[in-house]
Order: sequence, then C-alpha cells, then structure tokens
Amino acid sequence: MGNLDVFYGKLSHYTNIDVKYVELIFNTALLLLCLFILKRIGKFLIKKFVKDERKYYTYNSNYRIFLNTVGVIIMVFILDSYIKNLMTFISFISAAFAIALRDIILNFFCGLYIKIKKIFKVEDRIEINGVKGDVMNISTLEFSILEVSSKEENGQSTGIIVTFPNSVIFSSHIKNSTKGFKYIWDEIVVKIPLDGDVTKTKQEIYKIINNNEVIKRIPKKMINEVHNINDQFRVYYNKYEPVIYTRIVDDIVVLNVRYLIHPKKARAVESVIWENILLAYKEGRINLVNNVTK
Repeated sequence: MGNLDVFYGKLSHYTNIDVKYVELIFNTALLLLCLFILKRIGKFLIKKFVKDERKYYTYNSNYRIFLNTVGVIIMVFILDSYIKNLMTFISFISAAFAIALRDIILNFFCGLYIKIKKIFKVEDRIEINGVKGDVMNISTLEFSILEVSSKEENGQSTGIIVTFPNSVIFSSHIKNSTKGFKYIWDEIVVKIPLDGDVTKTKQEIYKIINNNEVIKRIPKKMINEVHNINDQFRVYYNKYEPVIYTRIVDDIVVLNVRYLIHPKKARAVESVIWENILLAYKEGRINLVNNVTK
C-alpha cells in the first residue's frame, strides 16, 4: 500500500492533480481494464465450449450483465469517499444532465428486473406501444426487437429493428405471445352458402386441420406447458384440439376455425390450410361463397 501511495504521489506531482483524484482515476481505469479483459476471456471460453448459437448468445449476454453489475458495485466502493463531493458537484450541473443520469440508473436496474423476473427473453414475440416483433437483444440499458408487420395478425419480419429503453416496461403494457407457453389460438373464417352442407364442410375442414403436421402435434405440448406453469399462472382451457364454431350472418353460414399454433409459424400454416381448402372447393368437396375473407 505504501508503494501505491508513492506512485499516486508521483502521478499527482507530474499531472498537478490532487492525489485523491489521481487515486480515483487510476482505480477507475484499472477497474474498466479488468472488466474489459474479463469480458474478452469469458467470450473466448464461452465460444470455445458452447457450440449452440442460442446458448452461446444467452451465456455471453448473462455473463456481460453479471460483469457490469459487479463493476457497478465495485465502483460504488471506489467512489464511497467521494460520494458527498460528487453529489455536491451534480447539484450544480444542469438539470438535463441530472435527468439523464437518473434515466441511466433506472434503465440499468430495469434491465436487471427484466432478467430476474423474465418478463420476456430473447426470441419472444412481444408487442409494446403498438410495435410487435421478436426480441433480439436485452442489454444493460435497452432492448431491441425485430419488427413484424401489423397489417395482418400474424405478420412477418419487416427487417426494421426497434430499440426501447429498459424503463419502458414500467410505463407501457407488454403483450408477450410466448411467455408461459409458446402457442396461441389462431382463427380463420370460412363462409359457405346457407343451403350448403354444413356437416360435410366441417368434416372436410377438420380433416385438413388435423392432418397438418404442425398443428396436430401441438395440443399435447400445450397441455404439458399449461401444467408446468400452473404454479405461476392460473391458466385453464376446456379444449386443446381444433374446433369449428358455426353461426349465420346475413344469409351466410360462417365457420370460425380455431386451432393452436406457434405465433412465428402461424402465417405459413394458415397459407397451407387455405390452399387445401381451395383444393377441396375445386374438387367439389366443400362449397364456398365468393367473398371468403380472413
């Protein structure tokens, strides 16, 4: 410790800076250098031993957040004797800087809250402030989502990346399509003439839906997922298999076809279903009115 004091004294003499601030600057620079080296080493080791890209991203992201948190804690100890002077200094600077500093601190702790509470995670599909997309990254201060089109219910990627500060989770409602369980109820509307054979048409549509390789595997998975989250959320469904509801609207029989699907696969699966319905119509197995709509 004596050698360090001599070292700080010499730096203070050469730089004409008070020795206590020389110590602060040196310790801060040393901390940042150590964090930089540890991040590089951790990234190298994770990349070497973790081959799966998803796991690599998750481990690396969590490791960086852990190091940043440790760095903040150590920095608090380094600044301990300077806090009073620091706060006095801050009180004299502009209100805009004080607000910015407050937001940075708020976003940092909100980032920890997102990670701990798992409000959403990378690859979840969420909607916030009218923007829907897939979570790409959750960092210390912000998170980014890859936007999907809102023109249709199960839109596809627009290629636009939207970034939000972490603190937005406390000021906005968040819709998470994959929290708890991965599947959502999707629905298409099939319209047939009033004098059409409703029973036969429903049988054909059930055959199309139940023969879909993606859809037919989901009910059992959904039952297991609902069972697994019942200790956290009260979720209950009477039916997990596809179902068709019938109603009459303006002299037309309307069939609401409802089934479980992963939100990211919904549009592709829906397209396949409509192609099979169209084929059944051309082959005379079902009747459709001219204004079939989604």
